[in-house]
Amino acid sequence: MLSIVVPAYNESSHIACTIRAILQAREDLNRYGIDAIEVIVVDDGSRDATSELARDAGATVISLGRNRGKGYALMRGLRAASGEIVAFLDADLGATAGEVARLVAPVVAGDADLTIARFPAASRRGGFGLVKTSARIGVRLLGKIDMVSSLSGQRVARKHVFEDLMPFAGGFGVEVGMTIDAARKGYRIKEVPVDMHHAETGRDLCGFIHRARQLSSVVRVILAKSFMW
Repeated sequence: MLSIVVPAYNESSHIACTIRAILQAREDLNRYGIDAIEVIVVDDGSRDATSELARDAGATVISLGRNRGKGYALMRGLRAASGEIVAFLDADLGATAGEVARLVAPVVAGDADLTIARFPAASRRGGFGLVKTSARIGVRLLGKIDMVSSLSGQRVARKHVFEDLMPFAGGFGVEVGMTIDAARKGYRIKEVPVDMHHAETGRDLCGFIHRARQLSSVVRVILAKSFMW
């Protein structure tokens, strides 16, 4: 079985479409020996209809009483997962979430312990690349690998691999911390090109605030990992 964990916070605009796309990927997943899937949405204290829409779309929903952050939501979903293989997917992927099959294939084949989605270029200009550059440098220095997509939240591994990487960092640095830990522990990490797309942020005030928070979180995780090995 494949368990797909989707952390969600105020994602009523995207969550139903994302879940439908995942469930429609069953045929592609069957080609890789996945005979059953479960979708677990961890509603991280949303104030909108995320939980109701996710449940109506066919997901199992875990509702947190308050916002605990992405890292906590992922760990909560991982503990509830029944599958031997687990995928982490973001809630705003919409119709492109079905691309998860591409991430599953190398893990099932034994070619990778952890796969990470490498997205196509963004359709519009966002920030100035500070977050991506900081993450790449941190992973290169601390994990001794060079990766383009260390910020990507779309990941697949066997459940015991993710469990070995717990506890996950909090905030927007969760993926960078997970990547560094996986590399340090010798897991084989593979970036997989996918045709996935997020709800993008632009060069407006909200976008810059989001990226500032992301940069702060990533830098904190990198600094913390510097003193943990």
